[in-house]
Amino acid sequence: MGNGKFGGHFYPGLYIFFYGLYQAIVVSKAMIANDSTVHRSYLPKNQKRCSKLWKIAFGGWLKIVTGFLLTLYVVFCLDDGMVLINKETPPRFMYPQEWQHLTMFILLTLDGCVDVLSKNVLQQRCVALEKASMALGIYVLLLLLLSHVQVSSKVELRVHCLLILVVFLLMLVLTAELWANGSFYLQLIKNFLFLMMGSWLMHTGFILFRPISGYPWKDDDIMFVTTFFCWHVVINALCLLGVYGGISSFWCRCYSPSLRLMGSKEVLYHGSSSGTFYRLLRDAEQQEKDDWALLSESPGCDRP
Repeated sequence: MGNGKFGGHFYPGLYIFFYGLYQAIVVSKAMIANDSTVHRSYLPKNQKRCSKLWKIAFGGWLKIVTGFLLTLYVVFCLDDGMVLINKETPPRFMYPQEWQHLTMFILLTLDGCVDVLSKNVLQQRCVALEKASMALGIYVLLLLLLSHVQVSSKVELRVHCLLILVVFLLMLVLTAELWANGSFYLQLIKNFLFLMMGSWLMHTGFILFRPISGYPWKDDDIMFVTTFFCWHVVINALCLLGVYGGISSFWCRCYSPSLRLMGSKEVLYHGSSSGTFYRLLRDAEQQEKDDWALLSESPGCDRP
């Protein structure tokens, strides 16, 4: 059971962390490129069937596959299988934490199904449906976490309370996104909270089940739980800043030659404003304007 509990924290945390990292890259690129078509439809009517392969909702399918694999992991990590009620008298409910894990992973699978439905089945992508589905999953996750901890030590309680704090903040951000869709700032905060939840879940597995020292944590070590959580805040913030800074640098080098050309032109204007080159450049631009005016007045010109 120890290995099963470790995997129940580490593998979902690994998925959530990389999901947040991927979304951070997408949002950072959209911010830099000022892309207003982030939520465009994935199924134009005049698009050929072969080209639709490039518009598959890979994020949604990844949620479906990950949720399905984690569901199988929860079911088969128990020796006697997932049993809801035993056969004793009186009957008792069995494996409460595992059933909560199973509920979380099923919700992840359903969220992926909603993404695929919106992006690849509907004629017009419904972003509000995707946002509402993710928000609903986080609501349920928060409710399950509030009753998930069977307090056996102060360390376990503190670890899960900090996780509940991150999930609560994520719930608020997702709720705000339902009314402020397209806000880059909310998306950045959301991605940061996903990174926090993923990295902290992975670290939780090591704190509670596989401590690096080989010895279980004591209640006297509870202050270090908060200290490590603060380190996660700083490291994930630097990670998000590194993603944005790296993409900014790459975008400016490879995809914005026009910006560099405009900058060079401004330098020439300001650097030679009193010289011969500035006058020649200004006269050339004026000549182009005069030629365009003559062409527009000619009877053979097709005006827009």
